[in-house]
Amino acid sequence: MKSIVSFLKSATLAATTSVVLAGTALAAGPAPASAKPDLAKGEAAFAMCVACHAADGNSTTPVNPKLSQQHPEYLVKQLQEFKSGKRANAVMSGMVAGLSNDDMRNISYWLASKTAKPGFAKEKDTVAMGERIYRGGIPDRQIAACASCHSPNGSGMPSQYPRLSGQHADYTASQLVQFRDGVRKNNLQMTQVAAKMNDREIKAVADYIAGLR
Repeated sequence: MKSIVSFLKSATLAATTSVVLAGTALAAGPAPASAKPDLAKGEAAFAMCVACHAADGNSTTPVNPKLSQQHPEYLVKQLQEFKSGKRANAVMSGMVAGLSNDDMRNISYWLASKTAKPGFAKEKDTVAMGERIYRGGIPDRQIAACASCHSPNGSGMPSQYPRLSGQHADYTASQLVQFRDGVRKNNLQMTQVAAKMNDREIKAVADYIAGLR
């Protein structure tokens, strides 16, 4: 009889403990979200990038991209892929080698907080072609309009498609060529699009993008 009573007491205690623990978990709510990016640390870490990308991310060198006001999710992805080797670039691979994921996040969100300076289209003879490609694609080769992913004004879509407006034409053209030639391999969709474009079309749309705002 005593053993049965002891068993019942133990079972009741266990059940009560489970209810209390469950109630505590519910009261505590979900796990807290990760800490906000530290923009001050991001600015400090970006110091090593200034020589190529300028102090506020508005690169003045046509072959180096403007990074200011870029979607932070996109920047984090690119930095991680430079570090892993998925996106090949000898200079950038060396620059990111010592960065942690937190460093990358802090830098990316700091850059996103900086205002991008506008650019300008320069090629009058091809700007109309560039606009047609950007806004309407090249239907006879099943090339979708750039605007369908990067938006009509080039602002892009966070975490999916980067901001393009105002980007240096030389840099945009070089990336399209790298996608086309298989040098840059970290976006299958862009590889498939660029593979169908010739040099004149690439230069025309890159120049048009530089003037978007």
